[in-house]
Amino acid sequence: MSIALPLVGVLLLIAILSGVRILQEFERGVLFRLGSCLKEVRGPGLTLILPFGIDRLTKVDLRVITFDVPSQDVITRDNVSVKVNAVVYFQVVDARRAILEVENYLFASSQLAQTTLRSVCGQQDMDTLLIDRERLNSTIQTILDRHTDPWGVKVTLVEIKQIDLPQEMQRAMAKQAEAERERRAKVIHAEGEEQAARKLVEAAKLMEPHPVTVQLRYLQTLTEIASENNSTTIFPLPIEWMSVFMPKK
Repeated sequence: MSIALPLVGVLLLIAILSGVRILQEFERGVLFRLGSCLKEVRGPGLTLILPFGIDRLTKVDLRVITFDVPSQDVITRDNVSVKVNAVVYFQVVDARRAILEVENYLFASSQLAQTTLRSVCGQQDMDTLLIDRERLNSTIQTILDRHTDPWGVKVTLVEIKQIDLPQEMQRAMAKQAEAERERRAKVIHAEGEEQAARKLVEAAKLMEPHPVTVQLRYLQTLTEIASENNSTTIFPLPIEWMSVFMPKK
């Protein structure tokens, strides 16, 4: 009798300690009793469960989870083959549904993100894929969030990371960009010539009533020519001055 009481006490202590669980601030516990899921979600802090396999506590992390979507081969609407990868941010908002409604919410969300990325990008042409990423990110996020909501998972952000183009397409785009830069340079040069011509016309109109201003401008031009290190200087003369040396009829 004296030995039985301490033995019972030790067994009782072991049973109590085996039922002790500690959940962190970012964790919640879904409790199953004899295979049936209880509505109560445990945590955070210290919680007790029935030992010897009667209760089973499954921990769920509520922090934001980040995973990379591997590069997907996509054929755009204008038949250009590209590789697209992305990054997805999501978190569990309902621990009970994340355990009951899907076998592995991490794997399921990853597979859904890959198929959605291929589907959305395949519906766009190449130019839209390159310049309208914000809209594509929002579209992919909306689709993923709608499908993962029954699992108790909230998709918070989707970002397309990189779009790899074929070498031929990269060379063609480089040529196109170079041609565009040359076109803009020619347009700017032509606009500058037009503005300069307009200014010359305005200056000529201002000088026309005052011939002395033309002579002053002529002398200024000669001064600028003389300041350069030239061995020969040519002085242009008005054609009217040559009439003195021409024979009179």
